[in-house]
Amino acid sequence: VQLQASGGGLVQPGESLGLSCTASGSAFGITSMGWYRQAPGKERELVGIITNGDDVNYGDSVKDRCTISRDNAKHTVYLQMNNLKPEDTAVYYCQVIRFLRVYWGQGTQVTVSS
Repeated sequence: VQLQASGGGLVQPGESLGLSCTASGSAFGITSMGWYRQAPGKERELVGIITNGDDVNYGDSVKDRCTISRDNAKHTVYLQMNNLKPEDTAVYYCQVIRFLRVYWGQGTQVTVSS
């Protein structure tokens, strides 16, 4: 499975941003897709994850400001983040679970700064 993320970049506090990640290759059997993030000097943390059954789980620090969705036909997961804060600055990683194996994307930088 190969993961290609898009979106990210520099935004100002209070703005919104969308990320997307598309799985290619052996995408059959994917059970969940989601996003994690890692800020400098911190551990990687959950942003949001969505299962095949559309069950959704968000990280505590973003759950009121994020919406995750997926297009199963396109093997793509989307993350919409609103009211971004400087503490949202991090590298955002797409994650896919396929047959209990975890795959990670290459990461995309999100910087929130005025």
